[in-house]
Amino acid sequence: MEAERRPAPGSPSEGLFADGHLILWTLCSVLLPVFITFWCSLQRSRRLLHRRDIFRKSKHGWRDTDLFSQPTYCCVCAQHILQGAFCDCCGLRVDEGCLKKADRRFQCKEIMLKNDTKVLDAMPHHWIRGNVPLCSYCMVCKQQCGCQPKLCDYRCIWCQKTVHDECMKNSLKNEKCDFGEFKNLIIPPSYLTSINQMRKDKKTDYEVLASKLGKQWTPLIILANSRSGTNMGEGLLGEFRILLNPVQVFDVTKTPPIKALQLCTLLPYYSARVLVCGGDGTVGWVLDAVDDMKIKGQEKYIPQVAVLPLGTGNDLSNTLGWGTGYAGEIPVAQVLRNVMEADGIKLDRWKVQVTNKGYYNLRKPKEFTMNNYFSVGPDALMALNFHAHREKAPSLFSSRILNKAVYLFYGTKDCLVQECKDLNKKVELELDGERVALPSLEGIIVLNIGYWGGGCRLWEGMGDETYPLARHDDGLLEVVGVYGSFHCAQIQVKLANPFRIGQAHTVRVGEIWL
Repeated sequence: MEAERRPAPGSPSEGLFADGHLILWTLCSVLLPVFITFWCSLQRSRRLLHRRDIFRKSKHGWRDTDLFSQPTYCCVCAQHILQGAFCDCCGLRVDEGCLKKADRRFQCKEIMLKNDTKVLDAMPHHWIRGNVPLCSYCMVCKQQCGCQPKLCDYRCIWCQKTVHDECMKNSLKNEKCDFGEFKNLIIPPSYLTSINQMRKDKKTDYEVLASKLGKQWTPLIILANSRSGTNMGEGLLGEFRILLNPVQVFDVTKTPPIKALQLCTLLPYYSARVLVCGGDGTVGWVLDAVDDMKIKGQEKYIPQVAVLPLGTGNDLSNTLGWGTGYAGEIPVAQVLRNVMEADGIKLDRWKVQVTNKGYYNLRKPKEFTMNNYFSVGPDALMALNFHAHREKAPSLFSSRILNKAVYLFYGTKDCLVQECKDLNKKVELELDGERVALPSLEGIIVLNIGYWGGGCRLWEGMGDETYPLARHDDGLLEVVGVYGSFHCAQIQVKLANPFRIGQAHTVRVGEIWL
């Protein structure tokens, strides 16, 4: 027998064999995690496409989430779930695998009733089982609901009333729904059904139809900007849809205010209210749409406007008494209560006309509407730079603190560059037709409201001098001057006063031609 030849220890062939094993295992250790990651991402993308297809075809307003904020149980299989999908109209919550079953089994909120024979006072409760709000109480026994760690108890998606499983009776299933605490803000589906029938019959006597809902009925329209300030608009839209009729809730980035406000024409005269969820720019957008309603001859349908401040500065909201900013510190239900209890006030609004100076100017003057203030100088430059960068990358401006930090950056930059230096040599100012001599200034600010620059009382300054308070309904404009960006910062922390130029009914700022 011949002995098998083996490479001697330490020979070159044995070293090559060991190196080959090392390379093979190295490739496996690197490529296997990459392959697993790629396979998982592929499966996840397939699930997302499948889920989006279900969302697109469904009558529910499905939104997916990676983690529910409270203990949640699937309304189909009754299993405890950490992630899945929820309907932001009716509040239904399901596991990803139960989406199709939930679509077939459960009906979402009806914007309009399918049965035309139903009248305003004959709509039954619409019950959904499980996931009732925390600290809710049974309408029958007055005991707390949702205490057991399982899918239990019922909630009406219209009046938000809850009832225990054992307290639910056939009489409750067929009982008339009164729309609960916010019945005076909700547009009932039966009302829209009746309106639709009246329009087919070419009738417009909506007052008779609305009289059945009571004199206190003041339907509310929600106009939310999902891009404003802290980007809370998307979540607020869902919360309002759960409490109100989904037809009353609009995202102004998808439906412009002028289109959304046409819903007011289906309501009784002077009855509608609008809640604007956004910054001062969004409020101005809505008020411009109200002006367009006046032009169209729809004065009788013009609504009163309330504000939920989601922007960065929120000076107009602060002036009108709605606060400096909303960050979810109070529940949405309390926001609706505040709207119901609010009193109406008047706000001056001004036309700003921009003309090109010259003997042969054939262009029409441009007109803008001013609600807060307008300025020429460093603060206007900061606002322009901020706006330009937010338009380029809106996702980066999702925090109110970060937004103010960007303003601080541009203000600091202007302190060094001083682009608006010697403004008094470049412009002339007239108040009520009389020219005013200006000192060495970098900025002129014309105020309609009391607050400026994110909560600063600019006209009053430090408060150490007796000046009449700036008002938003006195028909007067306050005109002040600032010496630069650093002076603006001093005014905001009450270390300096502005240069008060005066009050007037008309203001003209013109360029000096040399």
